[in-house]
Amino acid sequence: MAVVEKWKPQSSRPARRDRERAAHRLLVAACALFALASLALVPLDLRLGWDELVYASRFGPYAPDQAPGVPFSAPRTRGVPVLLAPVASWSDSVVLLRVWLTALSTAALYLGFRPWLRAVPRLPEVAGVAAALYGSLWFALFYANAAMPNHYTAMGAAGAVGLFLHRRPGPRTYAGIAAGLLLATLMRPNDGAAVAAPLLAAAALVPLWRSRGRALAVLGGLGAGLLPWVIEAYVRFGGVRERLDDASEVQGGLRFTDTALHQLTAIDGPLLCRPCAGDGVRVPALGWWVLLAVFVPAGLWSVRRFRRTAAGGRLAAAVGVCAALPYVVVVPYTAPRFLLPTHALLAVPAAMGVLAAVRWARGARVPVLAGGVLAAVLVGHLAVQGSLVSSNSRIQSAAREDWERVARVVHREGVRPPCLLGGNTSVIPLAYAAGCEPAPRGKERRGDERRPDVLVLRRHALPGWAQDWHGVRVPDTYSRGWRVYVPAAP
Repeated sequence: MAVVEKWKPQSSRPARRDRERAAHRLLVAACALFALASLALVPLDLRLGWDELVYASRFGPYAPDQAPGVPFSAPRTRGVPVLLAPVASWSDSVVLLRVWLTALSTAALYLGFRPWLRAVPRLPEVAGVAAALYGSLWFALFYANAAMPNHYTAMGAAGAVGLFLHRRPGPRTYAGIAAGLLLATLMRPNDGAAVAAPLLAAAALVPLWRSRGRALAVLGGLGAGLLPWVIEAYVRFGGVRERLDDASEVQGGLRFTDTALHQLTAIDGPLLCRPCAGDGVRVPALGWWVLLAVFVPAGLWSVRRFRRTAAGGRLAAAVGVCAALPYVVVVPYTAPRFLLPTHALLAVPAAMGVLAAVRWARGARVPVLAGGVLAAVLVGHLAVQGSLVSSNSRIQSAAREDWERVARVVHREGVRPPCLLGGNTSVIPLAYAAGCEPAPRGKERRGDERRPDVLVLRRHALPGWAQDWHGVRVPDTYSRGWRVYVPAAP
């Protein structure tokens, strides 16, 4: 955009500091609005979801009373339980846990984007605008109070990249880079590696950032984050390769695939698209992809004459694309949250584009009209995202209540803990609600020939060995088709 020529070098250090203070206030405001929007749109009493139950059940207050603990499968890491420990270790209050997680995710949003106040010269406002763009996404808001790893991976990545770009990094900057990579890797090792790889390449190959300190900081953070995962791989799974094989099986077999289209359609939900065949998309939800397609190149173009700023925007975009590649290339299913690190990093050049558009609107022949168009676009985006987070929250609230309805029928049919519950879908949360042990599946089943005491199926035929079992429909469920099967009376 032609507005670049209107930029002027800052006249003095005090003026630069004043601008950074104003940009810092903008960032704080964006973080506060993120917390308030999440509290308003996502119920604090929302029942814990499937993955959340797995993480929370590591602690006594959330552990089943009369059944073995919920299985902690190979793909999962210990990062989320660390986040939950300050509350989940002593309280079983879902509301208290979600309040804690909202505060934690808001702090992470601030720390993830604060380095960008100085990461790109001349544009400290990028930090606040990027945080606002990322924080406006419905799935970022939905997971703000959730016991899930993706937001923290995203903020670790954003913070690490921002600090990596600082002009004269010192020990504190290197420590921050390592901490960001540590957080991202502790939450999701594959994401940490996908973020670290382009940063290492930049530290080795790009003269602007060529630095042994940067490379060591990235390697240190990645290594520290991987260490617990590697230790657990040998203790529980027999080695790294064995754990990777187990993780692949749990995830349906990692292989070269193409889920790019599914990433586009999942932008409006569901929370987990598995399988994704036939998944549609509400057209307004595609607006975010359109905004990225417009503002990211516009932002990079607007700063093309400023070497460090332009390079910072390009690196953020490149790392964001690299973070998405594993989910596009090898994971055969998708979820909107998988790309939160990508959205966080693409929000940086997109924020440059938004700021360029604001300057263009101010310099237009009819500033009021140009500003009105830009405001309408952004307000429309917020309206769509608010609608999506509300609708998905309602869907999840109703769907998770089904687990308790199923549990009541299981108990009514005479099945009481200790018991073994099997089925074809949602076995873990259903077993948790009923106080049963979930029947093992896949490799976990080897050497375990136990028959379940009860089967819960939805749109699935009975196995041959249970053809004579008695079936009961679960009434008044949000998702239709739940049936509970118990052995026929002798």
